[in-house]
Amino acid sequence: MIKVLGARYLGNRKAEFRTWAPTLKEMSLRIISPSTRLVPLSKDEWGYWETVLEDVEPGARYFYHFNDKDFPDPASYYQPEDVCGASCLLDHGSFAWKSPNSPGIALREMIIYELHVGTFTPEGSFKGIISKLDYLKELGINAIEIMPVAQFPGERNWGYDGVFHFAVQHSYGGPDDFKALVDAAHAHKIAVILDVVYNHLGPEGNVLGDFMPCFSEKYKIPWGKAINFDDEYSYGVRNFFIFNALYWFEYYHVDALRLDAIHGIYDGGAKHFLTELSQEVDKLSLQLNKKFYLIAESDLNDARVILSRKKGGYGLDAQWSDDFHHSIHAILTGETEGYYADFGQITQLDKAYKNGFVHTWDYSRFRKRYHGSALNAALPANQLIVCSQNHDQTGNRPCGERLSALVPFEALKLAAAAVMFSPFIPLLFMGEEYGEKSPFLYFMGFSDNGLIEAVRQGRKNEFKVLGWKDDPVDPYDLKTFERCRLRWEELNVSGHKTLFRFYQFIISMRKSIPALCCGPQDFLGAKVLEEKKMLKLTRRHGTSEIKVFFNFNHFANPVSWSNPDEKWKLILDSSAQRWLGPGQALPQFLMGEEKFSINPLACVCYQREVEWGS
Repeated sequence: MIKVLGARYLGNRKAEFRTWAPTLKEMSLRIISPSTRLVPLSKDEWGYWETVLEDVEPGARYFYHFNDKDFPDPASYYQPEDVCGASCLLDHGSFAWKSPNSPGIALREMIIYELHVGTFTPEGSFKGIISKLDYLKELGINAIEIMPVAQFPGERNWGYDGVFHFAVQHSYGGPDDFKALVDAAHAHKIAVILDVVYNHLGPEGNVLGDFMPCFSEKYKIPWGKAINFDDEYSYGVRNFFIFNALYWFEYYHVDALRLDAIHGIYDGGAKHFLTELSQEVDKLSLQLNKKFYLIAESDLNDARVILSRKKGGYGLDAQWSDDFHHSIHAILTGETEGYYADFGQITQLDKAYKNGFVHTWDYSRFRKRYHGSALNAALPANQLIVCSQNHDQTGNRPCGERLSALVPFEALKLAAAAVMFSPFIPLLFMGEEYGEKSPFLYFMGFSDNGLIEAVRQGRKNEFKVLGWKDDPVDPYDLKTFERCRLRWEELNVSGHKTLFRFYQFIISMRKSIPALCCGPQDFLGAKVLEEKKMLKLTRRHGTSEIKVFFNFNHFANPVSWSNPDEKWKLILDSSAQRWLGPGQALPQFLMGEEKFSINPLACVCYQREVEWGS
């Protein structure tokens, strides 16, 4: 039974307050507005402190009081005065949902668009995102993935330094504006995926450790103290984070959660925290008659993440494949620093298409050990999410360069097609669809000078270990944050506008051609052609079949065609003049045996002569 936490307004000036602090001997609730008073709390056998007040209104500010100090609620639903201010009693029932029902988009059908609230629009707010929903719909997006919105210190941050997991960031617009965004997205038939962080807590304004034994000394993680999921009192810690997941689904109507860096969630118990989490989310899905999804970010290449619980897995719905990104990036850029040392060969991209991962218990030169699970060869494609860019791979570079700053225009189209025509779930990072030139850098707005300097030095040391030659940009400088805002005016420039139309076109192909839809039964295979850096992808579903040729070379390459009994039609040439390419004399129809050349950094797609959607 999952225990509800936080301050719940029950209506008629009545509210329930509950927190968990199993080792404390006494605790009170201090109401500070509209008038100040101290209310004693009662403690149950499991360490939960609670009371019900019958004369309190939404908007009331409060602290928990113990050890002669006031503390914000660790499960605060709103922190309007930042992380050190009072918590605010919120009435979740007061919001009038206009689109209470989810658009019901299956995970395998999603075209995901990852964005950061503070830099996606000039407003840097939830309202700003609402103003761009028509644009996203026009592009073909049907799911937005929002980087963490849990309250963090200051007004600018990636969101992974959040310290109040239930409170929506005040500088983005707060709880009602976030609900309005989810509501508007659903009205546009766009699902909402929210990024959450259950592997660590931010370093500033964190009060969780004052209430509960939430940290573990048994494990070491790169971002601070590990969370206690398997030691003494871990039952309450697990409850805190599981209730948080259910909270976003039930109170904010989000459709899926992306679990940040689950390789930092350590649990040596018989039932892993992620297994229990997936069980409880499945229960809520049944209860509300709506499928909620859990998506993992993991660098383990471990099949257990998405294997069913019956087969001994965690039972999560999907996970990211960094190997797919690394394969494309290293081939196009030629970079070999850090983890790119393991990539750069077309055979690795071939394996990524076939298995989803490159390292399936293979030796990693970067890690200097074997890596991945041999079970990965059996993973269904519709449980893996792939991209050519995302916030991590862009932002965790010293200078935050996007792919558009590293490779030529033709390579951007090639990378886009490689993702969109894969058998996996595609993800775009905000602005890539028109070749955004502004960088995406790591930024933060902490207030503690010692912490700010420690972050600066930590970033320098990290990049030095990874082999990067450039020093990272100062993450505290306000200009660093401002440089990361999207420059929407670029959409009016010819090349950017054409790239946007190219993305539109290949997304429409993905949605319209049965052979390109995501699913394990659709993929026939990838094949490395004799010419170096050439790959042929074949996909089929029912009577629909396509063949895609990728030329990752900087020079033209010949292709031999042999299909004597079928007529094939050219449906995409990324180097065509309509896409601002040099153009080439490709046959519009193919039957029998023929030879032709594919332009440098081009993608060519042929389809058997059947109607789209048949």
